[in-house]
Amino acid sequence: MKPPRFEYAAPASVAEAVALLARSGGGAKPISGGQSLMPLLAFRLAAPEILVDLKRIPGLDKIEIGAAGVTLGAKVRWVDIEKEKRLDTAHPLLAEAIKHVAHYQIRNRGTVGGSVAHADPAAEMPGIAAACDAEIVASGPKGERRIKAADYFVGPLQTTLAADEIITAVHLPAWLKGRRWGFLEFSRRKGDFAMAGVAVFYDPDSAGKATNAHIGVIGMGDKPCRLPKAEAALNGKTVDAATIEAVAKVASAEVDPSGDIHAGPEYRRALVGTLLERALKKASA
Repeated sequence: MKPPRFEYAAPASVAEAVALLARSGGGAKPISGGQSLMPLLAFRLAAPEILVDLKRIPGLDKIEIGAAGVTLGAKVRWVDIEKEKRLDTAHPLLAEAIKHVAHYQIRNRGTVGGSVAHADPAAEMPGIAAACDAEIVASGPKGERRIKAADYFVGPLQTTLAADEIITAVHLPAWLKGRRWGFLEFSRRKGDFAMAGVAVFYDPDSAGKATNAHIGVIGMGDKPCRLPKAEAALNGKTVDAATIEAVAKVASAEVDPSGDIHAGPEYRRALVGTLLERALKKASA
């Protein structure tokens, strides 16, 4: 199919892009890598009056790593994350998750901002944002605001981003030394959207018990989310085989997935438990 007719603009600054969005009254749509938006246009599931291309805006393609954490510019591509070897220690959970994103061709064009704006509940970057307490940095007519991931994702392909705002960056808090982590997902074929995925990390205390546990899931509902009951079952415990089995059971009971042509709810619940069990074994090792 062919996309609907639209006007096109390529502003040279964030301010210019925001002004275009504001003037359109909701009829404009930003585009970065286009790996999610272009298929929507082709199937006419989206019909913006004007596409606002961010390609000419400088400074949005940087990866900044410092004491406060990792900041990913909105135009940072998945391949940029793969090539940034500092992330192997600065944020290994992010580096591992991005290896699971689609295929090389997609990773060569898809961007951080585009994925977070699209907000697919089965996508890796929204999952990492939710699991790691990320902040989404957005610019609009009233200036810049930082939105906590827990407040940003509200439903399938739905966020609290206003129609006249654009994402400029995603900030991930600093990764602590000695942190244990794991990421796993399952899809029918390599590169497909995940039927289920888990991201987990915790900080061992002086006795080796888990503290600050974070467990996030994708593909389990209408948005990526954390599992507070499973986190509570892990915190304060020695991460041994019995604890891992118990936490996995709590996680399976805590999620509330829907069924589709690929799998029913019970299978998806069991899948989350299995993936979390394997991820925790990897983390504890």
